[in-house]
Amino acid sequence: MVGAAGEAATGLVVMVAPAVFVRWLLGADLSGVGVVVGRLSGIALLALGMACWPDPRSSSGDGTAIRALFTYGLLATLYLLATGLRGEFVGRLLWPAVIVHVVYTFLLGRAWLSRSGGHQ
Repeated sequence: MVGAAGEAATGLVVMVAPAVFVRWLLGADLSGVGVVVGRLSGIALLALGMACWPDPRSSSGDGTAIRALFTYGLLATLYLLATGLRGEFVGRLLWPAVIVHVVYTFLLGRAWLSRSGGHQ
């Protein structure tokens, strides 16, 4: 649980302040597209922490993994969408990536709800 909490906490810090985190960790400046990649990395670390957090209600890790992947998909979708709508760093694959993440998140959300019996 300590490792999971540490990864999730690090992910939150990197999501909120990637430039500060990189400066403190590596002593280097982070700007431009590095901030976008840093925030996506923070989202992934948060999801990793969630995936490793034990679920006392389940004997298998499937529910925890689905929850973590859903969280990653949802946050990544929202962040990529916001980045694109601001008009910053819009490459050829940004909008296809947003669409893929929307579908991926929808499917994971359905799987998570069906595993929990429709309730949380």
